[in-house]
Amino acid sequence: MSKVPIAVAYGDGIGPEIMSACLYILEEAGAQIEPRVIEIGEKIYLQGYTSGFTPEAIQTIRETKVFYKAPITTPEGGGYKSLNVTTRKLFNLFANVRPAVSYYPFVDTKYPNLNVVIIRENEEDLYAGIEHRQTSDVYQVLKLITRPGTERIIRYAFEYARAYGRKKVTCMTKDNIMKLTDGLFHKVFEEIGAEYPDIEKEHWIIDIGAAKLADTPELFDVVVTLNLYGDILSDIVAQTAGSVGLAGSANIGPSVAMFEAIHGSAPRRAGQNLANPSGLLNAGIMMLVHIGQPEVAERIHNAWLRTLEEGYHTYDIYREGISRQKVGTKEFAQAVVRNLGKLPEQLRPVRYTQEGGPAKVPVIPIHHSSVPVKKELIGVDVFVDWTPGHPNELAQKIQEVLPPQLQLTMISNRGTAVWPQTLEETFLVNHWRTRLLSVDKKPITHDLVIEALQAYRRAGLDFIKTEHLYLFDGVEGFSKGQGE
Repeated sequence: MSKVPIAVAYGDGIGPEIMSACLYILEEAGAQIEPRVIEIGEKIYLQGYTSGFTPEAIQTIRETKVFYKAPITTPEGGGYKSLNVTTRKLFNLFANVRPAVSYYPFVDTKYPNLNVVIIRENEEDLYAGIEHRQTSDVYQVLKLITRPGTERIIRYAFEYARAYGRKKVTCMTKDNIMKLTDGLFHKVFEEIGAEYPDIEKEHWIIDIGAAKLADTPELFDVVVTLNLYGDILSDIVAQTAGSVGLAGSANIGPSVAMFEAIHGSAPRRAGQNLANPSGLLNAGIMMLVHIGQPEVAERIHNAWLRTLEEGYHTYDIYREGISRQKVGTKEFAQAVVRNLGKLPEQLRPVRYTQEGGPAKVPVIPIHHSSVPVKKELIGVDVFVDWTPGHPNELAQKIQEVLPPQLQLTMISNRGTAVWPQTLEETFLVNHWRTRLLSVDKKPITHDLVIEALQAYRRAGLDFIKTEHLYLFDGVEGFSKGQGE
């Protein structure tokens, strides 16, 4: 077998130590890989590359299409974007796959039967990173959810479940509050789930779903969810299984894939031969399956399980009475290498190569299934920066200057409707949404919106943002204010 080139980043903090340990294990196990080392992270940030990448590093990833990455440190202060998020978005790594498994009794956990995979949408949601400061008191972040992106991640979750013999897929959203964005995710889950009658399907609201996942993880198998929720859930379930330090993740795209531990660079532990390389090693095992070397992945995975059984544990999972010896990063890697070719005796052996074993999950292309809709502009939300006063005063200013085709129907503050009815108890800041709708909700032109903004200017109102209000096939494409 010819060697597969992979881009390798040693990262920051504990990164160089754990990457060296993992590459040592992969090489000793017979992995046919050709590491091509790239520089990323803190050193590159401080050279003036605000993404944490050099152009040469990006080109190497494009050429190899496989990126094995140790944790990196993002410098403190503004101006530095998350390298992880940048990588996912640059290379279209839409699916984040994070398995969490209990290794009881060798790793301490209250949940010996935990075996859950979190599949997280990786590019959209609040992680789009579109933020603005709009007034002296108010900051905004935009939550973006698309139908094509949602269809792709949900179909991937079902295909993953089918490939790995999983029986159930659970969707988690907060669509009782965010009825349009999270509502779309839930709706698409129901639509696509109907195409997989062999797999059980369920939906949970994210708050009680997270509570159940932390309390009764054996109820779950594969969980698919939005970006922020998935980030939080995957850390919860990894820690519940025993340690975040054991969990690896895959970031899958149509042409490129990135494999990494889910933990950070832990600079306080750097250079001390203390860090547990298991999370990055488990990511490497996922990488080997991805590049078509499942036999090597199986060999390493079972050796790692045997090492846990034998009690050679790094400080983070060491436990008196269970562990045999507290070992450092290098010694742990050496113990895994000694166990290559052995199977665990109590933990369940892993099988990647047997008949009927896991198939490679197909990459899901972007599928634009949207059909033409009738889109009609019927109004506009105009946001204004206005020193807090009584909402009636603001309403009067607006009504005095409005074009006759538009009517003021609502004023809200921090999302809560405060006009035409106002409660004295409602807390107000200097950020107001003023909703203008056409009379009888008849379609209007963009010119009328511009005319309305000119009227606001004449009234001395500082408008800071607008959101157009549309009907899509007669259905409102905007939410009401709280209490409206």
